[in-house]
Amino acid sequence: MRLILLGAPGAGKGTVAKMLTAIDGSVQISTGDILRAAVKEGSELGKKAESYMKAGELVPDELIMDIMGERLLEDDCKAGFLLDGFPRTIPQAEALKELLAKLGIELQAAVNLNVPREVILDRLTTRRTCEDCGAIYNVKSNPPKVEGVCDKCGGKVVQRADETEEAISKRLDVFNEQTAPLVGFYEKEGLLLDVNATSSDAVVEAIRKHVGV
Repeated sequence: MRLILLGAPGAGKGTVAKMLTAIDGSVQISTGDILRAAVKEGSELGKKAESYMKAGELVPDELIMDIMGERLLEDDCKAGFLLDGFPRTIPQAEALKELLAKLGIELQAAVNLNVPREVILDRLTTRRTCEDCGAIYNVKSNPPKVEGVCDKCGGKVVQRADETEEAISKRLDVFNEQTAPLVGFYEKEGLLLDVNATSSDAVVEAIRKHVGV
């Protein structure tokens, strides 16, 4: 599969990506992951990215696209890739289109995971994360056995600062302003697959049917 996963914070992009990669060996790629990997490897591009990250600045689109270009040429991408949360803006989408054309790679779909705002708020405000190992819980559907204590490592389970209702509302507003226009962009490109994402299983089934796997 060669897909872009679009959707607001809490829409379930990560969950769907993990389910899809298990089907055909595609790799999940996020900009955060590739930037951290480039920095860790100490490549020339990684060093440039690190200088921006250490200064607390956004890594420029041009540099992100260079790193993305390197990543898409790695062997594990031959089986397919899922771009999770990238592109985030129209300029990034246009740059990605140019990059894929240059590499001779054809996208199969840009999947928009549609989830009502109230469902996202409920999902994220009830989410809790272990400070030590990063394990994720939900106070309603999957709480730790002992409140506030991680089942896996015994670490402290907390609500992240960016997952309070106020913080999430702000993140959703930013998403709607910057990223939601991508739906229109990919619709014009003839690549948009719009799916109701309240059920991850239904999303995966819709994608499989669309791309024929």
